[in-house]
Amino acid sequence: MSITPPETIRRIAYLGTPGLAVPCLHALAGAGYEVPLVVSMPDRRRGRGKNLMPSPVKTAALNLGLSVTADLADLDPLIDGGAIDLAVVVAYGRIIPASLLDRLAFVNIHFSLLPRWRGAAPVERAILAGDETTGVCLMDLDVELDTGAVYRRTETPIGPDETLNELRGRLVEIGTRQLVDALDGGLGEATPQEGDPVYARKITADECKIDWGEPAVAIHRRVRVGGAFTTWQGKRFKVHRTRLAESGGEVVVSTCHGDLELLEVQPEGKSRMDATAWANGARWTSDQRFGS
Repeated sequence: MSITPPETIRRIAYLGTPGLAVPCLHALAGAGYEVPLVVSMPDRRRGRGKNLMPSPVKTAALNLGLSVTADLADLDPLIDGGAIDLAVVVAYGRIIPASLLDRLAFVNIHFSLLPRWRGAAPVERAILAGDETTGVCLMDLDVELDTGAVYRRTETPIGPDETLNELRGRLVEIGTRQLVDALDGGLGEATPQEGDPVYARKITADECKIDWGEPAVAIHRRVRVGGAFTTWQGKRFKVHRTRLAESGGEVVVSTCHGDLELLEVQPEGKSRMDATAWANGARWTSDQRFGS
């Protein structure tokens, strides 16, 4: 069961964790909404020193002077006391239990055109699948994953060379504007999702390995998602940026269908570098194969 949001919303609990959820929190605070509590995932050990570090959303909330917790149970007294009108969820990272959904209205910003790409990696999957468009849905949160009715839906094209970070950044901007506009103008009635659902499972390490037996366009998509790697002379070799080579180029690799130009690479134990500089130093020639 989900609770219908009230017509007038001024007090919002915010649930989010990574950096992509920070702009929306700033926008809500900047628009004058009261944020009685921010819920984020617990501090984690990060970096070379493995120091305990707060999430980006927790850091942003503290800088705004907001109360922050890692415990969902801290919402209970605010709900019981009528101190929250709505909860907004952006990449929080944890399933919201039915015991909360039954007592407070929740909305979620989801970065796909639902019901296509429900799940953990909607932007990555849209790129890998070669989708020409994607979008953002402001949706009601339900017990089942990404099944709620949709309040707002904004579509946007995916550029043929657009990387995951570039596309995700645009979607965050769209979603942030979408949320604030919806709250200011009233959420209205949500529309049930229509069509066959497609699920966006997390990207595995195996999927990041380049298969040079794939067409150039498929490898280019894999590189755009990030983390792509192959091997060179038996060592791990990361590929950070590529483009489809339609009329030659400096470091061009032939595939089963089409050529791919390497633009930025990173040999094992070295920094990210221009592919041409690497090729010159390594005395690479086009007859030498990657992946071996």
